Amino acid sequence: MADDQNLDSAAAQIERAQADKCLRPSIAGFFDEATNTVSYVAHDPKTNEAAIIDSVLDFEAASGRTSNGSADRIIEYVTSNNLKVTWLIETHAHADHISAAPYLQERLGGKLAIGRDIIRVQEVFGKLFNAGTDFERDGSQFDKLFDDGETFAVGELEGIALHVPGHTPADMAFIIGDAAFVGDTIFMPDFGTARADFPGGDAHQLYRSIRRLLSLPDETRLFLCHDYKAPGRDEYAWETTVKQQREENVHVKDGVSEEDFVEMRTGRDKTLAMPKLIMPSVQVNIRGGRLPDPEDNGVSYIKIPVNAV
Repeated sequence: MADDQNLDSAAAQIERAQADKCLRPSIAGFFDEATNTVSYVAHDPKTNEAAIIDSVLDFEAASGRTSNGSADRIIEYVTSNNLKVTWLIETHAHADHISAAPYLQERLGGKLAIGRDIIRVQEVFGKLFNAGTDFERDGSQFDKLFDDGETFAVGELEGIALHVPGHTPADMAFIIGDAAFVGDTIFMPDFGTARADFPGGDAHQLYRSIRRLLSLPDETRLFLCHDYKAPGRDEYAWETTVKQQREENVHVKDGVSEEDFVEMRTGRDKTLAMPKLIMPSVQVNIRGGRLPDPEDNGVSYIKIPVNAV
């Protein structure tokens, strides 16, 4: 991609980390089979400072009950390794699981962060859920809103945020050292890419965002937010590389044009059902993972708009 200084900065950071193992994070993945989601803890081995990325709050839709088993696994890992959490990062407002960030923040600390365009998502879904004037649509539910190219640190490790819209308008990839946490932009090479038919999604943008990511150095480690175990594969997987994606991704490998991708993606999206937890997930995640305020009986309620989607 021509004249992309933020991408150049990300590539330079990755090359420094690849040349010096002290600049690479240690990474643990936590797979939640109920939602096919992978959460991560990435930490600086020198300082033990850590970032938690895309955490999951367990939610039983039939009963409306939440629990913390998935998040408690992360807490156990953090505490047993004497890590200090400085960031709780969301790659976007997920439509398939509720974030556990507030629960983790209360117990482990850290700043809750997401991309700045969450404001656009809040505006769209605030209207859909008729959230009213009490619901702030300015991203103030988060401690930090990242812009494209903005840098941050996890201990002594370099980090950079890249805006990669398409799946939603607010998707971000967060690069820490030589590792890129790419959210829902792309899946394992045998499964392809994310859908682009949510409000504000755009298959053209998704293609360009993916090609932007695939312009990073070949050996960049890509950590994915989901895996659905493509037909013929026995095990779940969530780590790949730029080189592998460029050579093997069934939707967007080298040689696939934007026009062909958009035709495939839009056709495929028409066959997909909405995620089972989209209504509770988006409604809570645009609030930074916080449930709607309790009503006068002390109970929080999730709205389901009827015949509106």
